[in-house]
Amino acid sequence: MAVDFRFIIIGRGMMGAAAARHLSAMADGIALIGPREPAERKSHEGVFASHYDEARITRTFDGNLAWGTFAARALDRYREIEARSGISFFSEVGCLFAAPDKSEQDYIDRALTVSRTLGSDIETIASSDLSRRFPYLAVDADFSGYFERKRAGYINPRALVRAQARLAEQGGVTLIEATATSVRDAGAHVEVKVDGRRYSAERVLVAAGGFSNFHALLPRPVDTRVMARTVVFYEIGEREMAVFGDMPSTIVLGDREEDHIYILPPVRYPDGKMYLKLGGDTETLSINRLEDAGAWFRSDGSAAERDHLCRIALQLMPALAGCPVTSGPCVANFTPTGYPYAGFTQSPRIAVLTGGNFVAAKSSDELGRLGAVLLMEGVLSEADFPGELTPVFA
Repeated sequence: MAVDFRFIIIGRGMMGAAAARHLSAMADGIALIGPREPAERKSHEGVFASHYDEARITRTFDGNLAWGTFAARALDRYREIEARSGISFFSEVGCLFAAPDKSEQDYIDRALTVSRTLGSDIETIASSDLSRRFPYLAVDADFSGYFERKRAGYINPRALVRAQARLAEQGGVTLIEATATSVRDAGAHVEVKVDGRRYSAERVLVAAGGFSNFHALLPRPVDTRVMARTVVFYEIGEREMAVFGDMPSTIVLGDREEDHIYILPPVRYPDGKMYLKLGGDTETLSINRLEDAGAWFRSDGSAAERDHLCRIALQLMPALAGCPVTSGPCVANFTPTGYPYAGFTQSPRIAVLTGGNFVAAKSSDELGRLGAVLLMEGVLSEADFPGELTPVFA
């Protein structure tokens, strides 16, 4: 039977759009399926994505070699993607880790080892110099800093997805702005149902993020936990810009895990205002149904988590006092392995690429490349950490 496409990628987010771009350089007959960002978040009844935002931290400093490698490979392609697409998305402002000298030393030691392997330039900043070098940040005297000036900062995830999709389309990919509701291995081909229509393909890659287990996109669900996350936005005025305007992206590892926090520099959002964004990783709300995911994305996040993050923020950055505060929803998709999934399902024609583990935005171009290689070649090379990326199914 003749198929509509050789390859179909489901999910027009950070990994899916990257996969489509990379695959367009390897083959013809590709479709990328996924809806646009909804115009009105609070009234939208369909699927969402967590890249509907203006800033995500990017860095190679990581205690895990695989994650550090994925990030470094992606970072090394950012400028090429910007130049070819005409869309800017990377701000190389650097990334600062601040951590107490004792409680997080194991992670720091591993991250320094990985950095040497990757050739990353990490400056160690003694406790006595930390407040002088980075006066916006008020940490205890036992904190040291680890500053990655190059290949680090933040990306605009919306803009990166636009750039990937533009280049994919220029490479011949067909963009289908709709929601896939089922995927079925029909024997000699795969059948994809999309808003009442059906498309066929030789192989399909499901890259639907936290929504991968919803609808009927996989033969069996992957083993993941989709967790709610709340982000906080401080509206920044001229006074605060004098304090925070030149800050790098920042990650503070507190004495307790619940005090860990990430902080984005002031970024202009679509409403024209400048916001400093921050978040954490302690929320326990698990999302198991499509209806619950939609309700969460239509909300403003958790008020309790917002208040918790604000308490930490004002301790670390007293100059934020008096700034207007809002909050919003996000989700994180965790795997039991701690790695993303990139592999085939029970069907040799249906593959899955998901499991960002709350750290994948910066690495999305490389993860998309792995998804493209998987569809084209059927396997990943040993240099691509195939064992770590093997999917686990529920």
